Amino acid sequence: MKIDVITIGVTDLDRDREFYARGFGCRVADDQGDRVSLSLPGTDASVLELRPWDALAGDAGVPARGTGFRGVTLSYVVDCAASVDELAARVVRAGGEISKPARPAVWGYSLYVTDPSGYPWKIASPKRPPRTASTVNA
Repeated sequence: MKIDVITIGVTDLDRDREFYARGFGCRVADDQGDRVSLSLPGTDASVLELRPWDALAGDAGVPARGTGFRGVTLSYVVDCAASVDELAARVVRAGGEISKPARPAVWGYSLYVTDPSGYPWKIASPKRPPRTASTVNA
């Protein structure tokens, strides 16, 4: 099985398009006005599609109202701990927020950021930082 498109409902399409382009380095592959398809860096065919929150809820036949955890997180895996810190800093500069600071784990190194519409992204590496390195908790 391969997931081709991940569609998320956003509260401000223009703001979120800019956030994903600046923060994660996504390229706009298609812009239909009411939906934006972004190419995910480092993948051949995976697409992140942004749609207005209410429109996507209506399309799915569910209420648009609600806040808090949505029962899903997205993950972005990079090659090393330094890349986790670098990407997190770029995402924060683009308008994201650190929701869980970086920390080493037995399996590697990760942190969570939240995009402007509230989606949590885990940025992780299977490699831990060197013991002398300081971590970014932007």
